[in-house]
Amino acid sequence: MKNLTVVDHPLLARDVTILRRRETPHGVFRETLSNAAAILAYEALRDLRLRAVPVMTPLEATVGVEVDEEVIVVPILRAGLGMVDGFVRFIPTARIGHLGMYRDKETHRPVDYYSNIPGGLETARVFVVDPMLATGGSAVGAINHLKERGARRFTFVCLVAAPEGVRALAEAHPGVPVLAAVLDRELDEHAYIRPGLGDAGDRIFGTSG
Repeated sequence: MKNLTVVDHPLLARDVTILRRRETPHGVFRETLSNAAAILAYEALRDLRLRAVPVMTPLEATVGVEVDEEVIVVPILRAGLGMVDGFVRFIPTARIGHLGMYRDKETHRPVDYYSNIPGGLETARVFVVDPMLATGGSAVGAINHLKERGARRFTFVCLVAAPEGVRALAEAHPGVPVLAAVLDRELDEHAYIRPGLGDAGDRIFGTSG
């Protein structure tokens, strides 16, 4: 899967294990997801464009760097909200869009219900975030929506990906890279990722059961 990069890091592997455990309480789940998202963000932000700037140290003048491009993070609601802080830790000036989509239980296709996206998409680096890449429908729909608004440079960042979702995103948007913590085995008949970690949104917000 040429569009997929699985981030290999021991702390990320540890965090995925915590997130998979069904007995992990929602507070621990939320904090662990934020920490895992920070590791993914660190890798996703690796190729940001920089510009040289003068710096005066306590001893002398030298040259340093600053980030030279706008960063926009767009979580797919609601579970994607759990990954935003991982990016903001490194880029406090990042602007945050919100894109609400839910999966129809019968068709498993995404349905839009909310959009609030910052301007300047045409020149920004756009990171679409969602803990799960299952069928790929929400990811494809989100990127379609953002392209219609003028966005051109994307990275899709997720925690757990299914092969079906990675393929669907690659077919619809072959130029969009995907970063994930782990590639799981498959989707089941209900389009849930196996082995997966359950419903990420319910586990983040404590609404399951």
